[in-house]
Amino acid sequence: MREIVLDTETTGLDPFTGDRIVEIGGVELLNHMPTGRTYHQYINPERNMPKEAFDVHGLSEDFLRDKPVFAAVGQDFLTFVGDARLVIHNASFDMKFLNYELKQMGLPEIPMAQALDTLAIARKRFPGSPASLDALCRRFGIDNSSRTLHGALLDSEILAEVYLELIGGRQPDLVLAQNTQGPVSSDMEVWRPRPRPTSLAPRITEAEAAAHAAFVEKLGAAAIWNKR
Repeated sequence: MREIVLDTETTGLDPFTGDRIVEIGGVELLNHMPTGRTYHQYINPERNMPKEAFDVHGLSEDFLRDKPVFAAVGQDFLTFVGDARLVIHNASFDMKFLNYELKQMGLPEIPMAQALDTLAIARKRFPGSPASLDALCRRFGIDNSSRTLHGALLDSEILAEVYLELIGGRQPDLVLAQNTQGPVSSDMEVWRPRPRPTSLAPRITEAEAAAHAAFVEKLGAAAIWNKR
């Protein structure tokens, strides 16, 4: 299963009032394991940078002036994503911007069903608790000390760790092991094997069963099958 943990930075909150994407970052996972393949692109928004947005990500108009516009990189981005599931924190925000830009280019939009929202997962798993990326890093003991400002690729890398913790995939051996050191907290679920509701159908054929019976008969009393 291929997934892209994705984040964007923008000039504001709404593409329909003139805000644009200024950075995209993505980390590829295959069967919940990082492959080392990433996507990162700064984008010229072709507009001014509001102070409020600059204070969040630190990307200035001067820095972005020589970067490509979205129309120059949109197809490459869409090719990188392919049909992978997009893992995004507050997915509706990023998808709104991405699909606005893709639509302006006449490219197919990415279905919302292709996105997995880690914010929704965190709120469901820890109801009433803070669910920001920083709060989840504190909860899971993930080092985000380098995150002085928001950055799309850095946030994607951090979110990948948070996501694997949320689904129990970062250390699967701890999920499968029974806790013998003390009680399990209410937000953790210990996995235990359950018996099958119905037994598996036998895979041995009648001919194989007959051949085995003949073999055991030749061994006589020495056969271990006769000592049960």
